[in-house]
Amino acid sequence: MSIKKILKMKNKEKIAMITAYDYISAKIAEAAGIDLILVGDSASNVMLGNDDTVKIGMDEMLIFIKAVKKGAPNTFVVGDMPFLSYQVSEAEAIKNAGLILKAGADAVKLEGGKHIAPLISKMVSYGIPVMGHIGFTPQSYKQIGISSKGKSKSEEDLLIESAISLEEAGAFSIVLEMVTEPVAKKITESLSIPTIGIGSGRFCDGQVLVWHDFLGLNKDFEPKFLKRYLNGFDLFKESIENYSKEVKNGIFPAIENVFNPIEGSDQK
Repeated sequence: MSIKKILKMKNKEKIAMITAYDYISAKIAEAAGIDLILVGDSASNVMLGNDDTVKIGMDEMLIFIKAVKKGAPNTFVVGDMPFLSYQVSEAEAIKNAGLILKAGADAVKLEGGKHIAPLISKMVSYGIPVMGHIGFTPQSYKQIGISSKGKSKSEEDLLIESAISLEEAGAFSIVLEMVTEPVAKKITESLSIPTIGIGSGRFCDGQVLVWHDFLGLNKDFEPKFLKRYLNGFDLFKESIENYSKEVKNGIFPAIENVFNPIEGSDQK
């Protein structure tokens, strides 16, 4: 996968993106043929147990990005720029974006509308591929609240204006998070670059879901836009319960799980 191929998929083939944060998850995702992997700052919630995405830093993100790229060396990996890694200064933003690429990501993603377009333009001019992110932007939840966006004419106009600004700045795609479906459709039709939706309806060029959410590992998270493809929490819990019972009852390890002291004469 390459940016050129991602751009060619618009209006021809839907783009499937998921988040992953570790080596094994990335390896499974690549084996499943997923188009893109996002190492999201949602790692703050699902991997580190924080209550928002604001609390994760560059050092932690780089660890997750390195692990994912090792597990999925042939998949296009996007690394989220964490809160305050790109807002303090242009120089620091470019440096941190470079560190994310050096860790193995093929592109960076950062949140923000038209106000962030000049920074994206500068990054792109230095050879840093950028995915935009508008709509509900989790890093700003304390300021904007947690709600869908595009419910008023002024919000719609701002979102469309922002999306066009990001494309003109050189972003190769834009995540639309919790944007009302009619507005997401208008944005998608207004751009020549793909939109990737999460909670933004059926007409985006692609979709992204968080690993722990769509596999049912995070039972407490039940937003309207989520579809679960596995009851992972209960399946993992049942397996751990069975293991624990077998250990306590002396069933595991069995004869086939032990080593014989004399080479070549292991008991069957």
